[in-house]
Amino acid sequence: MSDKLVMSTGNKAVAAAVKMAQPTVVAAYPITPQTEVIEAIADYVESGEMTARYIPVESEHSAMTACIGAAITGVRVFTATSSHGLLYMHEMLHWAAGARLPIVMGQVNRTIAPGWNIWAEHSDSLSQRDTGWLQIYVSTVQEAYDATLMAFRIAEDNRVLLPVMINMDGFLLSHIMQPFEMTEPGDFIPPIHLPHAIDVNDPHGYGAMSPANVHYQFRFDMEKSMRAAREVIAETEAEFAKRFGRSYAPVEEYRCEDADVVIVAMGTMGKEAEVAADLLREEGVKAGVMRIRWLRPFPELNIAGKELVVIDRDYSFGFGGVIAGEIQARYPEAKIARVIAGLGGQEVTFEDMAEFVRSRKIGTEFWFGIPEEEQ
Repeated sequence: MSDKLVMSTGNKAVAAAVKMAQPTVVAAYPITPQTEVIEAIADYVESGEMTARYIPVESEHSAMTACIGAAITGVRVFTATSSHGLLYMHEMLHWAAGARLPIVMGQVNRTIAPGWNIWAEHSDSLSQRDTGWLQIYVSTVQEAYDATLMAFRIAEDNRVLLPVMINMDGFLLSHIMQPFEMTEPGDFIPPIHLPHAIDVNDPHGYGAMSPANVHYQFRFDMEKSMRAAREVIAETEAEFAKRFGRSYAPVEEYRCEDADVVIVAMGTMGKEAEVAADLLREEGVKAGVMRIRWLRPFPELNIAGKELVVIDRDYSFGFGGVIAGEIQARYPEAKIARVIAGLGGQEVTFEDMAEFVRSRKIGTEFWFGIPEEEQ
C-alpha cells in the first residue's frame, strides 16, 4: 500500500477514489459544480485506467435509473450530481434505497433556484434525508477522497446494503486545490456480493408490489440496516485508520473536552469553526466545535452541560434550521442558539462564527445578514 501526495480539487479527489474502487458501471449527467467529477471519470475510462462502462445519460432521473438497473445485477456502481440534478433523481433515490442497492454517489452541495445560484448550500441534500440513503458531509479534499473509498465498503456490507451519498460544498471544496495522499486501497474494499442480485443463470421471479401486510416490514428492515450502519461505519473507519493512519468519526470534536459552548456545523463551515474556537479561547471563552460528518444514520452527540450554537447552511420553511431542529428533536433539553448562515454561498468567516458565540441567545433563531428588527 503506497501513498502519493498530490494536489487536487475535491471533485478530482472523488474521481480518483472512484478509480481506485473500480466500479463496473458509472452513469451520470453533468451539472455545475459536479461536472469535473464526471469529466475526470470519463477520462479514466477513455484512457483505460478504469474498465467501467460509462453511460452518459440524458438526465439525472435516467442516471439513477441506469444505476439501479446495473446495481440489481450485483455489480459496483457510482454516480454524481448536484442541486437540481439531485432533486430530479428524487423518485429514484427512494427506489435505490428500497431495493437495497449499495450505490455510491458524489453529491456537490449547491443551492436550489429560484433565484438562480450555483453556490454552496445544504438544502439540496437535506431535502433528501428521508429517502433511506446514508449521508456524509466532508470538509477537506483528503476527507472527500477517503470518504469515497470507505463509502463503497460501507454500502456493500451485507449488514447495510443501502446507498451512500458523499456531500461536499460546491466551489468551497469541489474546486479548491489542496494536497492529499492518494491511497491504494488494495483489499480494503472487498469484492461486492449482493445476495438478491439478478442472475440469468439462476432465474427467479421478482414482484414489484408489496401488499399492506408486508410493506411495513420492508421499511422496518431498512431502519434496522440504518441502525446497523453505525457499527459498520465505526468498524470501517477504525480499519481505515489502522491501515492508512487517518482517523475519522461520525462527529469530529475539536477542543470540546472542557467546552462550555460548542459550535455545531457541517462541511467546510465546520472546519472553519475550529479557527473561531481558537480565537474565542484566546479571549477566555471555553469554546469547542462539533462537526457532524454522518447525518444519516444520525450520530450520538456528547452535549451534556454545554450550550450549542448550531449553524445551519439550509432552511426548512415554516420550521427552522434542519440540523438545529434534528438535534433538538433528539435531545429535547439541549440549550441551542440557532444561526442561519451561508445560504447561497453567503460568506461566513471564522470572525463571524466567533461573534455568533459571543452574541448567542439560547432558544432563538438568528439569520446572519438580516437586521435584527426584521427577524
